[in-house]
Amino acid sequence: MKAGTKSMSEIHVPDLAEITRAFGFTRTATVETPLLEAESLARLSGASRVFIKPESLQRTGSFKFRGAYWRVNQLTPAEKARGVVAYSSGNFAQGLAAAARIANVPCTIVMPVDAPEAKRKGAENLGARIVLSRHGDRPREEVASALAREISQNEGLALLHPFDDASIVAGQAGAGLEALEQFDRLGIAYPDTVFCCVGGGGLVGGVSLAFHYRSPATRVIAVEPDGFDGMGKSLDASTITRAASSNPTICDALQATAPGTAPFAAVTKAGIGHVSVSDAAVRRAMRIAFETLKLVLEPSGAIAIAALLESDGQFEGKTVLCYATGGNITFENFSRLLAA
Repeated sequence: MKAGTKSMSEIHVPDLAEITRAFGFTRTATVETPLLEAESLARLSGASRVFIKPESLQRTGSFKFRGAYWRVNQLTPAEKARGVVAYSSGNFAQGLAAAARIANVPCTIVMPVDAPEAKRKGAENLGARIVLSRHGDRPREEVASALAREISQNEGLALLHPFDDASIVAGQAGAGLEALEQFDRLGIAYPDTVFCCVGGGGLVGGVSLAFHYRSPATRVIAVEPDGFDGMGKSLDASTITRAASSNPTICDALQATAPGTAPFAAVTKAGIGHVSVSDAAVRRAMRIAFETLKLVLEPSGAIAIAALLESDGQFEGKTVLCYATGGNITFENFSRLLAA
């Protein structure tokens, strides 16, 4: 361990009371996304029952608003007055911009120059100031985060991290607690398995804690694009380990090369599995979600469904929940990806 770094046991992991409190606050502003049963996916995968939690229908088109709204409301009055800065490839940018607008907090977002234009415009339309970062051959997350840190120091803005923050993890846990409430209302037993996408790990950290505390028998599986499996490598090594892929992926929101320390501490406490899937599998999942569920998903939002469809009948007789996490994609890009 490097000098000055914390062990996993020293990193704050939100408890059940904290994530419940966060959910109680954020649900006043979030959309309760439906719990959809997908008989077509059950037939294709061999699972007994499959449910989809379409966070693509959440405010700003992804789950990111949940964590952003909770985090913004943890700021001090002085921090709110000065404003915030963060880096994002798009979905957190829009979630934070919306949360900041509600709280009347000035918001600056550093976005990689190759982030999807629709996501950049979405954040701008929500009132955020956008600063583009140019990363060249370097990992775009590293360049964008360094620029956000520089702006924070120069302008006195509160620096918010899109996923490596215990408050973000606690806010994202609402996606798990909400699903559990919905299973209760429907009188359906909690799922045996949950598939959840991973970029930096904020969502899977929160969702895994929700199920760990409320349904410990449920197994949560982190899903990453091939070559960007920093969470998987970290879980295998029992320490944060960076993925070093030079290959592109269509999952633009899942290109973090390593999980954050706060999410990794959360999943370590909860205990989760992991898989990675190909871009071809993601394209297939996007098409099937569109044709059978009438859901328009961006690649990153469809990756959990892709993992289920690639599971080779491993979940026969099981109840499975997949998080469909984002739908921020233009018609042109959606059509182009499915035509590839």
